Amino acid sequence: MPEPPPEDQPQELAPPAEDLLRDRPPSEHQLRGPARPSEDQPRELAPASEELLRELAPQVLGALVRRYGHFDTAEDAVQEALVAATQQWPSEGRPDNPRAWLITVASRRLTDLLRSEQARRRREDTVAQWTVIPAEPVADSDDTLILLFLCCHPALSAASQIALTLRAVGGLTTAEIARGFMVPEATMTRRITRAKQSVRDSGARFSLPSNRVERLDAVLKVIYLIFTEGYASTTGPSLQRVELATEAIRLARILHRLLPEDSEVAGLLALMLLTDARRPARTGPGGELIPMAEQDRSRWLTAEIAEGVELITKALPRGQVGPYQLQAAIAAVHDEAASAEETDWPQIVALYELLLGLTDNPMVALNHAVAVAMARGPAEGLQLLERIEGDERIAADHRLFAVRAHLLELTGDLAGARAAYVEAAARTTSLPQQRYLNAKAAAIVA
Repeated sequence: MPEPPPEDQPQELAPPAEDLLRDRPPSEHQLRGPARPSEDQPRELAPASEELLRELAPQVLGALVRRYGHFDTAEDAVQEALVAATQQWPSEGRPDNPRAWLITVASRRLTDLLRSEQARRRREDTVAQWTVIPAEPVADSDDTLILLFLCCHPALSAASQIALTLRAVGGLTTAEIARGFMVPEATMTRRITRAKQSVRDSGARFSLPSNRVERLDAVLKVIYLIFTEGYASTTGPSLQRVELATEAIRLARILHRLLPEDSEVAGLLALMLLTDARRPARTGPGGELIPMAEQDRSRWLTAEIAEGVELITKALPRGQVGPYQLQAAIAAVHDEAASAEETDWPQIVALYELLLGLTDNPMVALNHAVAVAMARGPAEGLQLLERIEGDERIAADHRLFAVRAHLLELTGDLAGARAAYVEAAARTTSLPQQRYLNAKAAAIVA
């Protein structure tokens, strides 16, 4: 049977553009001593330091925005501080307090940028409103959560929220984000620039929003959209974009660290871990799709399964159950089955029925139909499909046709199954899925 599709599918993401880094980082002789090594004798940053910079980047940006405001300019200043670190630390050594070092460097550069902008505005006879705040001791607070809320501001489209989150919190360059979503770098640059401008124009304050629950839902959705695009790419030659799925899991870990008692945050992290655990077995040697029922389960990542099961087991009893927790529970039932034949489909049906009570997402209804077909027979699954195929949100989706094809094949309607497989292949923009669906159609002898 086809692998159940993700409950949410990312919208078409846009764009990217040139990196926002400046040509030269600020000079920091007072902080680090000697000048950085010359470009003809470059030294690479140690992997541990690279990971540390990615971890500290959103904390540094949060500290600057809290102190100075000016989100867009602060983000530029942080990127330049990161460049300075990559150029200076290999030869001069990592500072005792890397976070304070980065905040100090970024603050100095931000001050320069703000003064330069004030001067430019004065030359244009425009009243400058910005105030440069003197340097102050570096606080130990972590403002990453506030930064996540800011990147997922309701004034932004979903695609802009994703791009800005990956840039500001994920620490990815615009070039990396563009490659991940297979769009021109110039397009992504424009998207990120517009997103930062929209945040500034919205007048958003750098503080936890009053409607925190609603805004947290938006943050969770953005992270899950990043994951689903990485786990099941909607376009291009590859079935998976591992770097996006990995980054989404990293962002979810950050959020779980900041909100350890939030059951839906734990549920989202568990869901992604339990789903990503199947990644090594989802593709064959040539990159072809292997559906869950045919996967070699010995290749599944047992450590991720164990972590995901532990997370969801602890989260479910804590309070009100949400959609991500239920999806994680469903994923756990799949992952804990020793074989496809041993899958507890009645339990999965029950979990999907609970999920249907919380959301009208058509992907949930489609997966429910698959589960019912496996538990009670394909005819009953097809009856459920008839109820949702008129939903315009899914009527043209290739996954609807792929599920119909599989269920028709199980009933013995081979001609109908073959036509549905061909239709599904024509509707998907993923090349591996096209090849898989066309192969399924070709294998049917009506």
